[in-house]
Amino acid sequence: MEAEADVVIVGAGISGLATSLGLHRLGIRSLVLESSDSLRTTGFAFTTWTNAWKALDALGLADSLRQQHVTLDGNVTSSRITGLQTFEMSFKAKGKHGDHEIRCVKRNLLLEGLANELPSGTIRFSSKVVSVDESGYFKLVHLADGTILKAKVLVGCDGVNSVVAKWLGFKQPAFTGRSAIRGCATFKSSHGVDPKFNQYFGNGIRSGAIPCDDTNVYWYITWTPSSQEKELEEYPAQLKQYMLSKLGKIPDKVKAVVENTELDAFISSPLRYRHPWELLWGNISKGNACVAGDALHPMTPDIGQGGCAALEDSVVLARCLGEALLKNSGGERKDKEGEEGKEEYERIEMGLNKYANERRWRSFDLISTSRVVGFLQESNGKFMNFFRDKFLSPILAGLLLKKSDFDCGKLSIS
Repeated sequence: MEAEADVVIVGAGISGLATSLGLHRLGIRSLVLESSDSLRTTGFAFTTWTNAWKALDALGLADSLRQQHVTLDGNVTSSRITGLQTFEMSFKAKGKHGDHEIRCVKRNLLLEGLANELPSGTIRFSSKVVSVDESGYFKLVHLADGTILKAKVLVGCDGVNSVVAKWLGFKQPAFTGRSAIRGCATFKSSHGVDPKFNQYFGNGIRSGAIPCDDTNVYWYITWTPSSQEKELEEYPAQLKQYMLSKLGKIPDKVKAVVENTELDAFISSPLRYRHPWELLWGNISKGNACVAGDALHPMTPDIGQGGCAALEDSVVLARCLGEALLKNSGGERKDKEGEEGKEEYERIEMGLNKYANERRWRSFDLISTSRVVGFLQESNGKFMNFFRDKFLSPILAGLLLKKSDFDCGKLSIS
């Protein structure tokens, strides 16, 4: 079976749904293909920095999410070894683009919010893409059920194992050797955790606890596991007890967050990233195809910019595609496979090239910074612990605000 669609977006994650919504706001219909049978909320929550709120404002979704999540007042860094606070920084600061705004957003609320703004039928579930082909000015998207979709534009938002990224020539993202456990604890009454980005470092382990609202707290632990520790990933109850033993000297109310997390409310996963130099010479776009989100810039979570950068991508991509697709070529309607098809293809190619150029260095910067910050935060040894706690904490904390002081612009096109 063969069907046609102007814009096919592979993946109904943050970047896929946000790109579709951006296009919808501009009056452009898209089809979003999702391999699973429902929205995937893996990861539970993510820190949503100033740059992400700029993008959510552009998409018209920010206000509803603001009402459901508390504002974080600042960043508090403490030693897991001594239990002492090493640095505190307020988020009540002005950046180049105005006041900073940081919250921890529940992933399911973001995805549901994006999906609910889309026209009925935009998302097609249980639609796994197995390969991509070309036919003239169209991309042929082959699905596991035998369906072939003929697309004027193909956007890969299909994560770290992206089929579209592979077609564009990108290598599989590299493993860092580190792993992350992420979870979310729900309390019947107030959890008592301060509305701050609470971080704990030392002995090669990095952890944190960030409240989403009065009753939900998102937490994470990243470390370099031994082979025996990797085996624990298949046994949630044992893994939870092991993590509790590894928390170090952290406040009791933060330990209670991990203790109160249900076994199905945390996940363990290896950390992967794209070598940043691949973005400098790789094909972020080629012809009428491109990638966004984790398919473009998988990065370690050390500066909390993965989901935020995906939202930036969506606004820039929707704007650049809108310029290409909404520009009338004028004159009589010609055969879409012929002259008109060529003109439209060339406009799309130019639009995607513009998007790629806008996102290349920004993505390079975020991947590189995140990798360096992660290395410094998890480095072990007495000298490194002392150096980080005494001298690096202000620099590392400052980078979180510095990298979020970015505005991807509005959706409106000239």
